[in-house]
Amino acid sequence: MTIRSIFLVGPMGAGKSTIGRLLSAELGLEFFDTDKVIEERCGANIPWIFDVEGEVGFRDREQQVVDELTRHSDIVLATGGGVVMRPENRRHLSSRGTVVYLRTTVAQQLVRTSKDKNRPLLQAENPEQILRDLFSKRDPLYKEVADLVIETDKRNPRWVVQELKKRLKVIA
Repeated sequence: MTIRSIFLVGPMGAGKSTIGRLLSAELGLEFFDTDKVIEERCGANIPWIFDVEGEVGFRDREQQVVDELTRHSDIVLATGGGVVMRPENRRHLSSRGTVVYLRTTVAQQLVRTSKDKNRPLLQAENPEQILRDLFSKRDPLYKEVADLVIETDKRNPRWVVQELKKRLKVIA
């Protein structure tokens, strides 16, 4: 079986980074996380980039990294939650690999992100409303690019990885 690159999309707190690391280890593929690559290249964390450059500056950096990394073969790539907002990113993701949408509910996102200060979009008075608004905008875009959709709510990351391996064989 020839493995194409696997790109994980979904909202913050869906488990993209955790599942991506586990999946890459299981499949013997190199793992990348767009947010980590951006932080390494900037020498600064995501909240700092948002503070200094705004969301547009961050999204410009993200677009460059997505274009570059999606050209690699046989990798697992975890993307940021907002990656689907730019048509160029959606085009690169869908045309250069298998896209997996890790879907989760807003309630589960709140549980998983409640203590994480590295999420600039949630540093507000009503994170639940922000997550609901983001979900309504982004969910159709995640579905648009996805080859597979996997629900991650209340599921162990290792179970998700095993389910993904089974389902990837079907489309590989």
